[in-house]
Amino acid sequence: MNYEKHYLTPLFEPKSIAIIGASETPGSIGETLLRNVIDGGFRGKLFLVNPRHTTVFGQKAYESVENIPQRLDLVVICTKAETVPAIVEACGRAGARNAIVISGGFAEMGPRGANLLRSTLDSARRHGLRLLGPNCLGLMRPGSGINVTFAHGSANPGTIGLISQSGALCTAILDWALPNNVGFSNVVSLGSESDVDFGEVLEYMVADPRTENIFLYIEGIKNARRFMSALRAAARCKPVLLIKVGRHQAGKNAALSHTGAMVGADDVFDAALRRAGVVRLGNVGQMYAAAQALFSHFHPRGNRLMIVTNGGGPGVMAADHADDIGIPLAQMSKETIEKLNAVLPSTWSKANPADLLGDADPARYATAITACLEDNNVDGVLAILTPQAMTDPTQAAREIIEIANKFDKPLVTCWMGEEQVREARRLFRGAGIPTFRTPEPAVELFSHISNYYRNQQLLMQAPASISNQVAPRLESAKLVIETALSEGRKQLNEMESKALLAAFRIPIAQTVVARSPSEAMVLSEEIGLPVVMKVDSPQIAHKSEAGGVRLNLQTLAQVRDAYNEIIVEVKKHCPEAIIHGIAIEPMIQKANGRELVVGMARDQIFGPTIIFGPGGTHVEATGTERAVALPPLNRFLVADMLASTHTAARLGEFRNMPPVNMEAVEAVLLRVSEMVCELPWISEMDINPLIVDENGAVAVDCRISIENLSLTAGRYDHMAIHPYPSHLVTKFQTKDGQTVTIRPVSPEDADMEQEFVKNLSSESKYFRFMNTLRELSHTQLIRLTQIDYDREMAFVACIDHARVNGLEVQVGVARYAMNPDGESCEFAIVVADDWQGKGLARRLMGVLIETARARGAKYMNGDFLSENRRMIQFVGSLGFVLSPHPEDPGLKRGVLILN
Repeated sequence: MNYEKHYLTPLFEPKSIAIIGASETPGSIGETLLRNVIDGGFRGKLFLVNPRHTTVFGQKAYESVENIPQRLDLVVICTKAETVPAIVEACGRAGARNAIVISGGFAEMGPRGANLLRSTLDSARRHGLRLLGPNCLGLMRPGSGINVTFAHGSANPGTIGLISQSGALCTAILDWALPNNVGFSNVVSLGSESDVDFGEVLEYMVADPRTENIFLYIEGIKNARRFMSALRAAARCKPVLLIKVGRHQAGKNAALSHTGAMVGADDVFDAALRRAGVVRLGNVGQMYAAAQALFSHFHPRGNRLMIVTNGGGPGVMAADHADDIGIPLAQMSKETIEKLNAVLPSTWSKANPADLLGDADPARYATAITACLEDNNVDGVLAILTPQAMTDPTQAAREIIEIANKFDKPLVTCWMGEEQVREARRLFRGAGIPTFRTPEPAVELFSHISNYYRNQQLLMQAPASISNQVAPRLESAKLVIETALSEGRKQLNEMESKALLAAFRIPIAQTVVARSPSEAMVLSEEIGLPVVMKVDSPQIAHKSEAGGVRLNLQTLAQVRDAYNEIIVEVKKHCPEAIIHGIAIEPMIQKANGRELVVGMARDQIFGPTIIFGPGGTHVEATGTERAVALPPLNRFLVADMLASTHTAARLGEFRNMPPVNMEAVEAVLLRVSEMVCELPWISEMDINPLIVDENGAVAVDCRISIENLSLTAGRYDHMAIHPYPSHLVTKFQTKDGQTVTIRPVSPEDADMEQEFVKNLSSESKYFRFMNTLRELSHTQLIRLTQIDYDREMAFVACIDHARVNGLEVQVGVARYAMNPDGESCEFAIVVADDWQGKGLARRLMGVLIETARARGAKYMNGDFLSENRRMIQFVGSLGFVLSPHPEDPGLKRGVLILN
């Protein structure tokens, strides 16, 4: 498997370019494009196509792309939309590899434009031609002298990869970047993403050594699974910053009309970004400041901010804004306060913000900031200075720069004013220390730094679909759903809903249904008074609003009367409703109980989402009262979910009540995650209320909606993040009787993988990686162990019960990755030298081949060095058809037909 050259390289680094629609008309797109290519310093071959002219600016113009005497890496099309399908067909016949369609007027213009786009794509796919656009600005690769855009101006070479769905925003960022000396490795305007999409361009940026950090501007997402997969892969290797519009309805409507893509609910999108390890920014102004901080020497740890200031007012401004955006102020340790008491005036604030007073000199700043950075309770420092009579802003800046070089905690500065602090700001910028004019953006920057740290931790999580609790009764749950669907129902009744919860070991309030007042009295006596009575009707979702609930019924007479009252009330409010009976359950009375809601909703873009918040009458709470997360969950992710909502604070000691049993809350969330993963038929679930106290949790009421699914859907196709595939773990006994576990790789295997590669012989390393590497780089380790189980798979073979320095002992690995065509995959395998000849390689390949076949791959390909005769013989015995490699005479290519 070769990671060196990405398949989109000819698009980003073409050796030959043709411009179709090149023109001399001043200000036209064809003229601007041509000038940009020439002025950018393109070093390859440039061809012009214009059937109405024989030359353009003195250079030969061809009548058709098919007349150009060589195969083209890239064709740029800037003619009218109605001409594009025929031009793309001609490009395909001419063997062109890639095309950028600048033109607009396709799907965004209605049915006629959609038909034009369909014809264009049909031609491109038939000829294997990749399309960027349509309706896009184009792309730049400044370091290679490539500018195939119609932007007015160029860009400096640099390390930022910019990917945008908006061409207009690209031009604005480029205009801002030039005077600010900000450079780019790549600038890509995606347009309508009819073919090449966000995911593929992100993958290219990950593989591109010139790109060190990635900026994204998003208006909408078309393929959530591919987007999440590529985003997570990118964020594992390089910091990714993202701006997404559509927080509010007007923005969503504008984005929808612009891109034709649906925009997911904003809190769901935020939840997705957290799991992707990405930092979301609010505006373009925050983008470069965050980049400076994230890509400096800082090592983010957490979100506890210490504010050091020489003015009370600015300190309070910073503290208020920190509270507004959920950044907690650090609590200084007793030792730090004692240190500062010894050197600061007795009137200093002795709290956070630390007010050093208006006469603070550079030495006082240096002492205070050093003490705070040394405090383990502090994750970062914001230093604020206002120019007062006794201050020396420039010298204070020099002192802080010297201190910053000794620590790797985030340090952000805010030197307020203008004339007296201008030199200090220049010094900070030169030292790579973020500096601001006002406190609020400085606090926001720190929040982005801490969010990056937190989201990177979330990114590392690879939960299985089933947690390490007692296994659920999965077949029982499926039977309940299948029965309801066979009856044409999409709503489970309360008893069926609770049966699903019980199958997944979620404690429930037992429910029975009475069909007459006398039966209600008998059942209530059996359950034990007091009881709750609720109407059982598939047409009624909100029972209380229909008059269908009676609580705390203490006597059988009350039960009899309540039965009749409910029937009358419900028929009055919902005359069309079919009433199956009255559900009866024990009245759950918990003196210290808190009512919560745990639910699941299906987002149009990201699929199932898990929701947690206050229950009962407070169920409509939003914002910080509610937490949203994408499944699958594990304990780390559940803890993060709970910490992100103010509701969690009321689960501790609250109003003379003891703290609730948090393990019970976590267990319910983990069980709901299991249900969401393993029961894709569930479209909506509402456990409300879930009553929790110090002794545990119980689901008092539950409503579940279901829907039919295609039988061809994959096991986890309904989810944006593929769970760890624990169902693929197997055991294998070698010829000499040793037991080996073969399982999918996980992020925690990085150290084990490194040791495995280190211990391979030089020959095994050379045959596997086709070079003489000694050990894997950090980036290679990430790529090999943090994988997307939907589009690739790696099986590691580990010896049971054998550990070295606490690590499992790996003795082999086999992996495949799907190719962009979606039909074929590339594989690689290597087995430890002293484990070769024991049948392990054949077993690993058998597992790998069956997994790829089950995922729908039609072909498996592999490239082998011609001198690796043992490998060539081995794959031949597996059925691979071998042939000379089409591009490298030193290699053989093997192809196995899977489906």
